[in-house]
Amino acid sequence: MKYIALIYLVFTGTTGNAQAKNYQAAISAAADKIDPKLIEWRHDFHQHPELGNREFRTANIVAKHLQSLGIEVQTKVGVTGVVGILKGGKPGPVIALRADMDALPVEEKNDLPYASKVKTTYNGVETSVMHACGHDGHVAILMATAEILAGMKKELKGTVKFIFQPAEEGAPAGEEGGAALMIKEGVLENPKVEVIFGLHMGSEVEVGKITYRPAGTMAAVASVKITVNGKPSHGAKPWTSVDPVVVAAQIINSLQTIVSRNVNITENPAVVTIASIHGGNRHNIIPEKVEMIGTVRTFSKADEKLVYERIKQVAQKTAEAAGATALVELPYEIYYPVTFNDPTLTAAMLPSLQKAAGTENVELVPPNTGAEDFAFFAEKVPGLYFFIGGMPKGMDKKLAGPHHTASFIIDDTAFKTGVKAMCNLVLDYMETTKK
Repeated sequence: MKYIALIYLVFTGTTGNAQAKNYQAAISAAADKIDPKLIEWRHDFHQHPELGNREFRTANIVAKHLQSLGIEVQTKVGVTGVVGILKGGKPGPVIALRADMDALPVEEKNDLPYASKVKTTYNGVETSVMHACGHDGHVAILMATAEILAGMKKELKGTVKFIFQPAEEGAPAGEEGGAALMIKEGVLENPKVEVIFGLHMGSEVEVGKITYRPAGTMAAVASVKITVNGKPSHGAKPWTSVDPVVVAAQIINSLQTIVSRNVNITENPAVVTIASIHGGNRHNIIPEKVEMIGTVRTFSKADEKLVYERIKQVAQKTAEAAGATALVELPYEIYYPVTFNDPTLTAAMLPSLQKAAGTENVELVPPNTGAEDFAFFAEKVPGLYFFIGGMPKGMDKKLAGPHHTASFIIDDTAFKTGVKAMCNLVLDYMETTKK
């Protein structure tokens, strides 16, 4: 945090003689030049997607590219992660840039010449694989950014760490992965990272636009499992049972009042969703138990504590009132903290984003109830995470393929904005930071 205040003063013009050098024209020209290569990389990654902790081909291509640029490379960080370290010709801060590499177990439905036909095994089940969240674009953008910055090595006032991260969508069952594992293995150390920047493609944001939000920009997420235990019986004699199906239904309905009646939604949104319910195996047998799983989203530690406590209270007391019991496991399998954009850093670097896309194309947006494991990085060092538009200009966003679906698609003209944004962030931060 010690340099962020200085950056803010420089960019807001409150220091009379400190001026950041303008690299905008050079960055724009370089981004135009590398764009065809970037698109080719992205098509290749899209056609050959790999699931979390299995990004072997992707990691190999990334590592070879970084090595060809004279960048120091570390491989197998966090299973398949790749880290590149570019030391500039002058002293300065250590800045990390992050891109995630993994795809999803989704069968692609897009009619594209580079559409994925890949199939693999996921948690013991055969599945199709698709880059249905834009991570192929993230990788290509960071590869292009690395090439441009490597070409400016002598002028760089500091060091850039390029973090190509596996398993953002989660590691396979029984494995560790993602940002948390990379941090555990020291990715933010040696040299110690001062700030970190990351981006995400947005299929419902128009090409050429950048969206951002200071403070809580994406939700903390936890999966929840609720097991209701009752007493089984013949379906013809429900009075001899303690019916866990009925109890589960009551719990699901009551959980919806947590957001509508307990959370102050004028401050932060929240989500409680039960997405799967399993119980019984025959029409005339009341089962002994019902299992439910779902997702919980919050934007502050206080709301997280409140919502977790209320979920447990609602489930357990509702079950108790019916003579049943409820076991609540929360977090269950997944937990990511809030993706928090350091407010001072965000304000300081806003001009860098505006230079990349034009002031009129950089928009402040409401919180996003999706989640991102970039949050683990931003817990350790000040971070800024923003979105790059990938929807064709003029398209109705209601017709755009949503993330994590078979129809997800990103326009090829989208990526150049991301390259310019990343380069501007690095050079502006270095230019206005004094060691």
